[in-house]
Order: sequence, then structure tokens, then C-alpha cells
Amino acid sequence: MSVLIHPLASVAPEARIGNNVTIGPFAVIESDVEIGDGSIISAHATLMNGSRIGSECSVFPGAVIGAVPQDLKFKGENTLAIIGDRTVIRECATVNRGTEATGRAIIGKDCLIMAYCHVAHDCTVGDHVIMSNVSQLAGHVSIGDWVILGGLAKVIQFCTVGNHAMIGADCKITKDVAPYALIGREPAKVEGVNKIGLRRRGFSNEAIDAIQELYSAVFFSGMNTTDGLDEYQRLHPNMLPEVSSCIDFIRSSRKGIIR
Repeated sequence: MSVLIHPLASVAPEARIGNNVTIGPFAVIESDVEIGDGSIISAHATLMNGSRIGSECSVFPGAVIGAVPQDLKFKGENTLAIIGDRTVIRECATVNRGTEATGRAIIGKDCLIMAYCHVAHDCTVGDHVIMSNVSQLAGHVSIGDWVILGGLAKVIQFCTVGNHAMIGADCKITKDVAPYALIGREPAKVEGVNKIGLRRRGFSNEAIDAIQELYSAVFFSGMNTTDGLDEYQRLHPNMLPEVSSCIDFIRSSRKGIIR
């Protein structure tokens, strides 16, 4: 096992560290920590008990992973903060571990969590997510795959953001965000479909046009959400999978959907 640990780092002997890991000066690695092969833990980063870091991750200076939840109901139970492979945690970002409710907070693979972001207890962040500087997730938030949060975006407790959505800078999200949606303004509203992002990820023009037609019925027709969905489904009995999954997401929302 080849591990490069700076002599000024504090690494508990019980920590489980993979091959080709680099740990910089003044980094703190507590005992109940796992670090996957090829990861880089920079100077002054802190991995607290319950941290599980995947392979080829980068944790930058000042980041803190696995701190106890900022939740008064937390009673010291053993929980986790899980970071997926190839995810980058930039300077001074914080990822708290879970509470008794779920036991873990999870960030998926190939994510970029920029400086000063916060992922609170019991959050689930999908794969290929970008959280821009100082974006903040409250407890129990669920973020789908390929979501982008602009700088200073805020998502309140128990909200869900669907796959491929893009949330503009400084938006406050107080309800669920439908997949593929482009969110902007204050108060936050649906501006349209995240067409550029979908094209970059290989969505066909047929799928993008179908999603646009759905959103025209649901968000821009003057009908309420339920009536808009019913009207769209009446006119389109045979739907593409992308549209069908989006309808299921909207109908199953318990917090309501940003319109």
C-alpha cells in the first residue's frame, strides 16, 4: 500500500486508507473514516468519524466532512457521511452526517461541490451534480442526477429537485423542482426547460420538444398543475419515458411543485 501522509497531518491509526492516497499537512483524519484509492485530502481538511470517501476524490483545504448534524434531535447515534467516487469537495465546504431518520448523508459520484457549500444531515445528492459556491442544502433534501445549483442557491428541508434541473443563482427553493426544469427569479419560478443541459447530455430533439410541450400545459397554460397534467395525458396517450417519469414525479410530490 502506497500512502503519502504528511508528517504534520493527524491521522488516527484506526482509519482505513486505500492505496495511493495523499494526505496534506494539518489534515485531520479521525478513527472511523474510510478513504478510497487515489484520493487526495488537502492541507487543513477534516474527515470526522463516519466519513466514507470514495476513490479518486479530492477534498480541498478547510472542508469538513462528517461533522455531527446541526439538528437538536440528534443524540449521538452512529451515522455516516458518504462521498462517491471522483467527487470534488472544494474549500470550506461542509457535509454533515445523517441522523437516526436515515443514518446517512450521501453525495454521489462525479460531483463538484464548490467552496462554502453546505450539505446537511440526511441529504441525498445524485451523480454528476454541481453545487456552485455557497449553495446550501437543508436537512433531508434530495437532489437528482445532473442537477446544477447556482451560487447562493438555497433548498429548504425535505424538498426534492428532479434530475437534470438547473436552479439559478440566489434562488430560494421552498417546494419540489420538476425534472428538466430551469428555475430562476425571486420568488423562484419555472422559466422553461433546461434545453442546453439536456442537449449536452445527449437528449434527442424529440424528447426535449415533448418535455417542453408538457411544461407548456402544466406551467404556462393557465391551468392548475393537476388539470394541466390531465389535459396533457388526454392529448398524449403514448408518451416518451422522459415525459412519463416527469409526470410521475410531479404527481407524487408531497411538498408541491414550483410553477
